[in-house]
Amino acid sequence: MFILSRLDGMPPESFQSQIRQLVIDHVGEVSSVAIAPSNTLYPLYQYGVGLEVHQYLEALDGTRGLQARLTLALDAEAPDRLLGFALGLPAADRDDTCALAFLIVLPEARRQGIARALLGELQADYACVELAAFAHQVPWFEAMGMQVVAASGPQVLMTSTGRVSEALIGRLDIAPLYQTTEVGQIHAYLLNQNGEEAMIEAERQRDERLDQLTLEAAQCVEGRRRVH
Repeated sequence: MFILSRLDGMPPESFQSQIRQLVIDHVGEVSSVAIAPSNTLYPLYQYGVGLEVHQYLEALDGTRGLQARLTLALDAEAPDRLLGFALGLPAADRDDTCALAFLIVLPEARRQGIARALLGELQADYACVELAAFAHQVPWFEAMGMQVVAASGPQVLMTSTGRVSEALIGRLDIAPLYQTTEVGQIHAYLLNQNGEEAMIEAERQRDERLDQLTLEAAQCVEGRRRVH
């Protein structure tokens, strides 16, 4: 069993660390580039996406010019244990719209209705929920009432209304995160450990996978359009 806990401010450090670990362990599922664990660049994205989520958590107090909301799924029998979380970004100009930025559930806690409950909490509070999903994730979100709207690079844009909201949703500019000293140090370490040729191959594999995902996203959207 699980319980949902909505936080209006920065979560306690114990939950921050569990959130970070959940992101680090499953970054391939939530990164917009879907980096594969076998890719040499994987540790770099573990740090980058982890930092991105952390900065969104810092925005919960309203001091970073972004709106964010966090809901935790906790073990009902051990409430200090995190089972999953959903990070939403409410629109700045519309009270009825929110984007789902991150949704992650521990593998051993899946198929218990946790992801459904986390998304459902957003859907209960906002008439329009929007998100970006990879093509293979689309059927699950469709079962939750989300509708395919358009292809967005390697992902598929989905909304609960079936229309693009055009709402003003504040998002982090993630490019600077990958220009930090820490990311540079991680890249230098990976280069030293694996060599330049391996790093070039890792970038090629990443880009090739992105091209494939972009094709799958376009095919997914086109397939839905033919059906409807």
